[in-house]
Order: sequence, then structure tokens, then C-alpha cells
Amino acid sequence: MADLDSIKETLKKGDIEKLKAMVQGELDQGVAATEILNDGLVAGMDDVGAMMESGEMFIPEVLRSAKAMGAAVEVLKPLLGEDEISASGKIVIGTVKGDLHDIGKNLVNMMLQSSGFEVFDLGVDVSPEQFVAAIKENNPDVVGFSALLTTTMEMMQKTVDAVVESGYRDQLKIIIGGAPVTQKFADEIGADGYAPDAGSAIKLAKSLVA
Repeated sequence: MADLDSIKETLKKGDIEKLKAMVQGELDQGVAATEILNDGLVAGMDDVGAMMESGEMFIPEVLRSAKAMGAAVEVLKPLLGEDEISASGKIVIGTVKGDLHDIGKNLVNMMLQSSGFEVFDLGVDVSPEQFVAAIKENNPDVVGFSALLTTTMEMMQKTVDAVVESGYRDQLKIIIGGAPVTQKFADEIGADGYAPDAGSAIKLAKSLVA
């Protein structure tokens, strides 16, 4: 019988080498790679997200868990199809034009990937036109805008407007995040959701894709 609860606990502790060995051990026992991925690793990252949201885990611990998840997925990759790895959905994310902050965005990126999303990270200082081009090219389920400066919040509105004008708005969900951003602001600019931290961002993305 698969010991996926132990895999979840080891993932939460961020022990990379032990986690890789446990994943390989489950494979050697004949457990399906998709079962290990979904019921062990992804389920574990769901717990990590919830613990971050509730204040039980902090960014350094979450980063360790995300890195451990990435290493464990590498063990599974030869046995997984591309569609299985990106089964949760596709997301385009970036920090809006005029803003160069990326620590929060990078954490969201890592956790989204760890939760089974295919992520197209456009980086920082991303113009509305670049977001629209990436949407056109990658056909995502969700697009996420990040901003850490109050002065660049206006650019979020312009980026949402650009997506609307492009004709792609009805095909995707828009989520926003960053220190100065609020749910009220998300409602005002026509976004589908707001997340105050990486843990809630993953929960929000999953709920919108589902």
C-alpha cells in the first residue's frame, strides 16, 4: 500500500534527498507515478499553501517545500506525460509595467508549478501588450498580475483593459496580488479574484480553473 502520507509530511519539512528517495521507493513498489504526484506531492503542497495562509509556515519554509517538490517531480517526469504534469491548468503571470518587484511573484510561480499548473512567467516590468501577446500565444486558463507599488496599481487597470480590448477576456480568469492590492481594488478594475499571499493564490487559481 502506498505511503503517501509520509511523502506529504516529508515534503512539508522540505527534506529534498529523503523525499526523492521516498518517491523512488514508491515507484519501486509499483505505485503509479500519477498517484504519487497527485495524492502525495500535490496534496502536500495544498497543505503547505493552507499552512502559509494560516501563518503556520513562513516563506523560507514554503520555499524549501517547493524546491523539494520540484526535485521529486524530476524523479517522476520520465513516467509522466506532459498533460499529466500540467493537469491543473495554464497560467500566465508577471509583474506589471513600471514595477520591478518579483519575490512574491516568484514564490507564487514555484507553488503554482508545485501544484500542477503550467506557468508562463513573464518576469517584471511587463507591459499590457506583452501580457496580451502571451495570452494569445499560450491560451491560459488564468492570468495573474502582481504589483508592489501603489504607483503601479493603475497599470493593473490598464492591463485588464488591454485584455478586454483584445477579445480574450471571456476565455480566462484574471487574478491580482501584491502588498497594496485589496479585494475592493480587484472588484473595481474587473478582476476575478485577489490573493493576499501565495498560499491563497494557489487556492484561488484552483477554484477558478475548477
